[in-house]
Amino acid sequence: MKRVFAVDMMHSHADDKAKGKAGVRITKVRSVPTAEAPPAGGSCPPSGVSVYVDKGDAAMGLRAVGLHLRNCGTQTYRLNGYPQLQILDEGHTPVSSVKVLHGGSAITSSSGADGVPQPLVLKPGESAYADLIWRNTYEAGAGDPVNAPYVRVWAKPGAAPMTVIPELDLGSTGKLGVGPWKKDDTIGPATGGSSGRPSAAPPSLTAVPTRP
Repeated sequence: MKRVFAVDMMHSHADDKAKGKAGVRITKVRSVPTAEAPPAGGSCPPSGVSVYVDKGDAAMGLRAVGLHLRNCGTQTYRLNGYPQLQILDEGHTPVSSVKVLHGGSAITSSSGADGVPQPLVLKPGESAYADLIWRNTYEAGAGDPVNAPYVRVWAKPGAAPMTVIPELDLGSTGKLGVGPWKKDDTIGPATGGSSGRPSAAPPSLTAVPTRP
């Protein structure tokens, strides 16, 4: 079974911005397997962790989206290394033509997706994040551009997979960079502390009722 979501996105073109035109809001319907869907109503899944993506940032063909993990359970959660990713197209079929690379240096000279993985210990209520970096560029004659709405995420080896919807528009680049898990000190059970990256609340996806 699948849960169906209506995802609101802002779409704008550089020439539109130059002309002072506002971006256009586009609503797309996406479906995620129930067992891998974001929890409804802010509930915590059986795994004790919630995984989601933020709205990201786009500039001059360079894309950056934050992949967030929050320990919403009652036990300590440990991370060390990179999340394992599987890119999926609109039909939830794996996209084998895109390589997932550790770090962002293969995508751009400076990004938040670089750094040496460090062991993390997340207490209940604490969070971590990893950056996804890619370019939306296209070379003529390279075939159809790759658009992959979904990414299946394993936070660590042996973890239950979760599916997020970052809406990857990869053009013909064939590459997606992912950074190591990093502690997000901007939110958590303790006050104070700050990381270089602002935190992100779980997105408010709208569940679309489906017929039985």
